[in-house]
Amino acid sequence: MTHLTETDEVADATDAPGFPYRLTRLGVVMTPDPDEPLEAEGVLNPGSGRGPDGELYLLPRLVAAGNVSRVGLARVVVDYGVPVGVERQGVVLAPDRGWERGATHSGVEDPRVTWVGELGLHVMTYVAYGPLGPRTAVAVSDDLRDWRRLGPVTFDYVDELDTDLGLFHNKDTTFFPEAVTAPDGVRSFAVLHRPMWHIGATVPGEGSPLPAGVTDGRHSIWISYVPVAAVAADPRALARWGQHRPVAGPAFPFEELKIGGGPPPRRVPEGWLLLHHGVTGVIEDAFAQQQNVNYAAGGMILDADDPSRVVTRSAVPLLEAETDDERDGIVPNVVFPTAIEEVDGVPFVFYGMADSKIGVARLDRA
Repeated sequence: MTHLTETDEVADATDAPGFPYRLTRLGVVMTPDPDEPLEAEGVLNPGSGRGPDGELYLLPRLVAAGNVSRVGLARVVVDYGVPVGVERQGVVLAPDRGWERGATHSGVEDPRVTWVGELGLHVMTYVAYGPLGPRTAVAVSDDLRDWRRLGPVTFDYVDELDTDLGLFHNKDTTFFPEAVTAPDGVRSFAVLHRPMWHIGATVPGEGSPLPAGVTDGRHSIWISYVPVAAVAADPRALARWGQHRPVAGPAFPFEELKIGGGPPPRRVPEGWLLLHHGVTGVIEDAFAQQQNVNYAAGGMILDADDPSRVVTRSAVPLLEAETDDERDGIVPNVVFPTAIEEVDGVPFVFYGMADSKIGVARLDRA
């Protein structure tokens, strides 16, 4: 079990003027077990959910030597209404499918977990680090322990984009918890994702061919849709996405290099609250563990009826790397929000710290 230390309990709030929410840093809830080889290179970027027992669980990314990732399960320990630590429950997903491993690498990474009440399922999107690099995949579970893979995501062809989104690596994907109306008027499940246009990282010389109408090649947040009726007929439809369109790209200094989605969007009075990360610095290799970047957490409000439309967003970070735990680690200077859960009606955000530990912050109205 790991717990917040006494010094970690001192809260630190960050304000983003004009944005209706803020994050109040509380401390570290999970650190690597020095006696566990599967955690040799960190515990980070968790998904989350409530189990059938009513307990709150994290699904952390566990990184073994060589940057090989698995997804674990850990019950959250709560003290006086605040998450303070975890009790490990083992590994629930490992890179044991051929498309989740290559000749020199493997991994199932950065799970985002959404409870979709209409389906009675936890829907996990994760990164399968397979033969051609990172690829988004989907799995489902009704208990957070046993996961049924639906396979890697495929993308319906949209002629107006003049490209096949299946050509590109994709990360930072997460489903909305409720159905919305898609652009074609069909009731659908919506999913956010972040295509990576640099095909040259896999096929030298191919460069970064952009979809028609896209003029900024920096990584941005996109949205796609899956008809509810298709999922009712066959849950595997959750891994076939259509009606793709951009939502938001880098707009402020703390997002200079790229942005990507964080936890599943949260329904709030203003619409949908989406926490995201913004990146500055220098990226040296698309697939390497970076050493010269800074990841900060921002926020945006998406329209309640049309979540492809941004209503407002934070011009400055809601949280940025300031503590030693956030500044020093496998990838220094990183806060990377990936999960939001309520404890006694209070929402808490769980986030990766320097790709090494997991922190928690309270989500407050500004």
